[in-house]
Amino acid sequence: MDARLPAHLEASAIIRLAESQGGYATVLAKGEHDAGTILLVTLCRGTGAVLFERMPQRDGSRLFVAAKIENPDNKQEFSDYLARRRVQDQDMWLIEVDIADPERFVAQLNDSR
Repeated sequence: MDARLPAHLEASAIIRLAESQGGYATVLAKGEHDAGTILLVTLCRGTGAVLFERMPQRDGSRLFVAAKIENPDNKQEFSDYLARRRVQDQDMWLIEVDIADPERFVAQLNDSR
């Protein structure tokens, strides 16, 4: 069995990591305390939102991969998508991270797995 960190602790760790790197992170939606799925929205200076979610890999790990990229000409569509996801899975955690290098940040999260 794969030991999994409770969702609320992992959410807290993501926020602390972002803040330790000079970024800002907030929980947009709290999910199930222990077993909720974590979705991550990254931005750089408030723009270029990308939704990351964990996907199973061939080696059995679950890494954050880009699932949706905000269209700068239609930002509402991205927000609507997040709202639909929340309705579909109320156990889901949604964390927004605004940081200078979002790709590096997500890579660090994946390396820590």
